[in-house]
Amino acid sequence: MKIEHIAMFANDIDAARDFFVKYLGGRSNDGYHNKNTDFKSYFVSFDDGARIEIMNEPGMEDPVKTMRRTGYHHLAFSVGSKEEVDRLTKKFKDDGYEVLRGPRTTGDGYYESCIVGIEGNQIEITV
Repeated sequence: MKIEHIAMFANDIDAARDFFVKYLGGRSNDGYHNKNTDFKSYFVSFDDGARIEIMNEPGMEDPVKTMRRTGYHHLAFSVGSKEEVDRLTKKFKDDGYEVLRGPRTTGDGYYESCIVGIEGNQIEITV
């Protein structure tokens, strides 16, 4: 079994799509728009087959997103090397994203950094 895709609601699906394309090498489809319900979405695909669906529809709730909330906590992206973790973390920081921690080696052996990505969602960059 494999996870087919992960989905997230976003207020600005164009900005969310651009985030995953610009920083993490995703490729986006042209998008979908249901004119009856005003539901909109993009699928962003990655080289290993993973996909994320970015969605928007009228009436979405947007509560404050704390880093220690229950539910899904972060998306982790493997970028292949410590040097790439370092480079991408610096790029995020230089572009104004908050770096929560790292780059560092964790107690369980991961070399990673964590940033607050698009719309307050945590992204982990690891080897």
